[in-house]
Amino acid sequence: MAQKIPIRIYLTEDETPQFWYNLRAVMKEKPEPILHPGTLKPVTSADMEVVFCKEMVKQELDETTPLIPIPDGIREFYRAYRPSPLVRAYFLEKALGTPAEIYYKFEGTNTSGSHKLNSAGAQAYYAKEEGLTSLTTETGAGQWGTAMAMACAFYDLKLTVYMVKVSSEQKPYRKALMEAYGAGLIPSPSNTTESGRKILANDPNTGGSLGCAISEAIETAVKTDKCRYVLGSVLNHVLLHQTVIGLETKTAMDKYGIKPDIIIGCAGGGSNLGGLLAPFMGDKIAGKSNARFIAVEPASCPSFTRGRFVYDFGDTAKTTPLIRMQTLGNGFIPSSNHAGGLRYHGMSSILSKLYHDGLLEARAEVQTDVFDAALRFMKTEGILPAPESSHAIKAAIDEALECKKTGEKKVILFGLSGTGYFDMTAYMAYNNKTMNDYIPTDADLEKGFATIPDIPQNK
Repeated sequence: MAQKIPIRIYLTEDETPQFWYNLRAVMKEKPEPILHPGTLKPVTSADMEVVFCKEMVKQELDETTPLIPIPDGIREFYRAYRPSPLVRAYFLEKALGTPAEIYYKFEGTNTSGSHKLNSAGAQAYYAKEEGLTSLTTETGAGQWGTAMAMACAFYDLKLTVYMVKVSSEQKPYRKALMEAYGAGLIPSPSNTTESGRKILANDPNTGGSLGCAISEAIETAVKTDKCRYVLGSVLNHVLLHQTVIGLETKTAMDKYGIKPDIIIGCAGGGSNLGGLLAPFMGDKIAGKSNARFIAVEPASCPSFTRGRFVYDFGDTAKTTPLIRMQTLGNGFIPSSNHAGGLRYHGMSSILSKLYHDGLLEARAEVQTDVFDAALRFMKTEGILPAPESSHAIKAAIDEALECKKTGEKKVILFGLSGTGYFDMTAYMAYNNKTMNDYIPTDADLEKGFATIPDIPQNK
């Protein structure tokens, strides 16, 4: 008789990852190097250490070491909330009437409510080890800012968070939680930085973007003694830290002989999806798996499905190095009616390369359909999902219903990257039918594309 798979699969402490998985080291075609915007040559460690912690720079530029040890100090931090459960969605399967098996890796079991703490803890640890006293960062929907506030409180570091203005207005309780942990929060763009003042002079009524907030956070970091900037997505070292998600998931699935056919994650900058898919994608690259990988993004910020694969700045003020990625242009501002995160104009260079090479699929969803899926999931599985995670839920339901049509029994895995308990304003708008869908026109996108730098590599 076949072994029944439990609803929740937990690992023992001995089974938790001791290494991060560096996907770039096993990719046959590497992502293009990060370029210095002045010389257009690959950045050096010295270039990046002005902004980032030294260990972060080392990890950012490492594309040859497959397994990078997790220091004991970070593993100790992880023990407060890891391992997280892998859940079999029996109730959702029954409600859909599908022959598919649906699993989700649930990252919402910590106070920040999301996967972001995996990298926040690592970056705060390394900052403390380096002798820094403060950090700056940006946040969109607030999960990253909350996670960073928690990590800085744990390691006794000061933190300044620049939060996208429209999100800070929509999510006051996120602001309150960050401040409860001791972080200083500034809605962005603001009058506290030169870059913020320039953005406001150009558009006094802007709701802001992650690109704006990044500009302000970097400016403050480089002007402050013993301070560095930390980022919650997009960059290589952030995706590296998030591979604890995929490594735990793979170990849990291997215990029960489960092989996923489809792996799905929401995608804004790429940290959640990149962390989940990394070891599974490694198997695919090695010819050990034929799984499909699907990135799901909001139709209001479609960097995969409608963006360009070029070198672009990571921020609106054009102060960062140039990254080859799927981008809508550093000047792209998402619609203010977009309720969730996933607001970044670009995408991880790793995921962008996988997409460009045909190893990763992508689709865009409008937010009312996403919230339809969120409530369907909540009513069956008993968890209120974050709007971001609900993009993955929407795609997982669609794939499960396709299995219902064909009769195929596929194994579907998706990342439930966080909870939606700080997103009740958005859920209220959905319930009151005041939520609107917005899909940028080609003309809207052209405004963002016009801000992409005109350099030889983009020809």
